[in-house]
Amino acid sequence: MTPQTKALLYNFVAFAILYIPLYFLIQHFTDLSGLWRPITAFVATTILSPKFQAIRTNDGMKIYMSWMFVKGVKEVK
Repeated sequence: MTPQTKALLYNFVAFAILYIPLYFLIQHFTDLSGLWRPITAFVATTILSPKFQAIRTNDGMKIYMSWMFVKGVKEVK
């Protein structure tokens, strides 16, 4: 599996792990209805989820992660 594919899968899994509980929390604690619930959960999850990217370096392709709760950019093994 290529590093670009891994980074895409990491982004999807991280988004899903945050989106599903956030959707149910919004459903339980707010009076939003219709499309507002999933749209609100989507926007909040987009802001809160970590971002993964495959970068070509001198040592080959590496995956890096940036997240608002972690200082700086971290390399993913």
